[in-house]
Amino acid sequence: MPDPFGPVFKGGSTLNWSKWIRQTHRWLSVAFTAAVIVNGIAIAQKKYTRGLGLLAVIPLALQFFTGMYLFVLPYAAKWRTKRSTP
Repeated sequence: MPDPFGPVFKGGSTLNWSKWIRQTHRWLSVAFTAAVIVNGIAIAQKKYTRGLGLLAVIPLALQFFTGMYLFVLPYAAKWRTKRSTP
């Protein structure tokens, strides 16, 4: 049975938002790690700039929002099941 909360695609498959956000969160952590390494190298070579420092902040900010969603997800699931049972 298709998920009533997700759009249905050709072939009857649904878009699983939790899986998509979890995967995005993982890739953002890879981008953040790479940006921190680039920042460390720039500091060691004394070529650090503010713009380069922001390179790490962008994926970190996006990761905050995906992380908050993933943090709240189990609590929302418990709340939904309590609400649906009489």
